[in-house]
Amino acid sequence: MGRKKVGAAAVSLTSPRAARLYRLITLLGTGPQTRAALLRRLKLDVRGFYRDLEALRTLGIEVAAGDDTKYAMAGAVDDALAKLPFPDPGLNVRDALQLANGSTAAHRKLKQRVNSFLNGPRGGAAKPR
Repeated sequence: MGRKKVGAAAVSLTSPRAARLYRLITLLGTGPQTRAALLRRLKLDVRGFYRDLEALRTLGIEVAAGDDTKYAMAGAVDDALAKLPFPDPGLNVRDALQLANGSTAAHRKLKQRVNSFLNGPRGGAAKPR
C-alpha cells in the first residue's frame, strides 16, 4: 500500500480554488467573520465552505471557530499564506530559469526546483548557462 500524502500534496488546488482560499485567509485575517458573511463574500454554499476549511486544515492552516458562530485565523495571515501552495503558473523552462536568478530565499527555492527538474532522476541533462 502507498503512503498517505500529507500537506499540500493532499489538497487539489485549481487556480480558482487557490484564489478562493487566499480570499478566505485574507478575510479571516481582518477579524472574526460569521459563516453567513463568508459564504456571501466568497459566493460559496455551506458544503463548499466546509471543504475549503478542511483544505486549509490539511495544509496546516488553522481556522478557529468561536462560540458565537464566527470564524477567525488561529495564527498570522502571513504564516498561513506561506503554507498556501501557488497553482502552476504555466511557465516554460526559460522563464523559470530567468526567475530563478536572484539572491532571495524564493529565488534559491525556485533555482533548486529548476535544477532538480533539469538534472532529472539520473542527472543526465546538462545544466544551462
